[in-house]
Amino acid sequence: MLFPTTLVGSYPQPEWLIDRTRLAGRFPPRVRARELWRVAEPWLAEAQDDATLLAIRAQEDAGLDIVTDGEIRRESYSNRFATALEGVDIDRPGTALDRSGHPNPVPRIVGPVRRTHPVEVEDVRFLRAHTARPIKMTVPGPFTMSQQAQNEHYASEAAAAMDYAVAVNAEIRDLFAAGADVVQVDEPYMQARPEKAREFGLRALNRAVEGVTGTTAVHICFGYAAIIHQRPSGYSFLPELAGCPVRQVSIETAQANLDCAVLATLGDKQIMVGCLDLNDMTVEAPETVVARIKRALPYVKPQNVILAPDCGMKYLPRDVAIGKLAAMVAAARLLRVEFGGEPGPTGC
Repeated sequence: MLFPTTLVGSYPQPEWLIDRTRLAGRFPPRVRARELWRVAEPWLAEAQDDATLLAIRAQEDAGLDIVTDGEIRRESYSNRFATALEGVDIDRPGTALDRSGHPNPVPRIVGPVRRTHPVEVEDVRFLRAHTARPIKMTVPGPFTMSQQAQNEHYASEAAAAMDYAVAVNAEIRDLFAAGADVVQVDEPYMQARPEKAREFGLRALNRAVEGVTGTTAVHICFGYAAIIHQRPSGYSFLPELAGCPVRQVSIETAQANLDCAVLATLGDKQIMVGCLDLNDMTVEAPETVVARIKRALPYVKPQNVILAPDCGMKYLPRDVAIGKLAAMVAAARLLRVEFGGEPGPTGC
């Protein structure tokens, strides 16, 4: 159908599961942050399953066409996968600067980075078992993980990124085998560190999706709105993705009021057009969302446009997230009528 709707990845975790005040009061953790969970370890996995079911139903009730697990089991988008790899010391973390220039505890690379077991496969199986809709799973990108680590083993950051890429590639293959329809690679640090992204980040991303036949996406953003409040009006790294084999590119346009002309450089890729401003707790009118999407249409074919929030919704109050998703689905309905698309199976 025209103008399908989806999350970028995360959906707000319930207050009974995670301490949202502590979560919001810190930068996204790069090492494990078990102190954020309100449920004790013996019952945590069951509680995460219950909360994931709520996130799935909330997406279905809102009318989203492509559903994620909401990243409910994660303390951050990246740390669950990054800390499950061999070759990193998470008990004695190192330090690296985050994208805002602040030092943050990070995994310390002390040996070859290797994926010794699947990390998110059971998550995607759970999601597949509990919805009949197309599903998407997200994984952190190799370049971003290389920037969120202290390297004490490799001769260069580029070498570390390439081993991260091998690990991500194996995970992506297993996620598709387990039932994922789309796998999205999150690479926010390509925007934050464009020179390094050009030097070796794009090569690592290409290796991460090498040989993968399913629909892959890459998300590149300016950071969570709850943490990074100011947005530039343009990307420092985006046209470079035109030659990358990923099918979809997820970008922000709402909060940044992005000059969408840059999207013409991405050729015939599908674009997840970020059309919900996650820095504004006001729920957009559907017409506002439509106007944001129409800014992209001179540069992207309607059949290549996917509606999504600017970024993950992890830090939003749940009622605000629900309202914004409903507005986005209503906007998709208006766009489908205007551009001749058929309504989806949910009547959207």
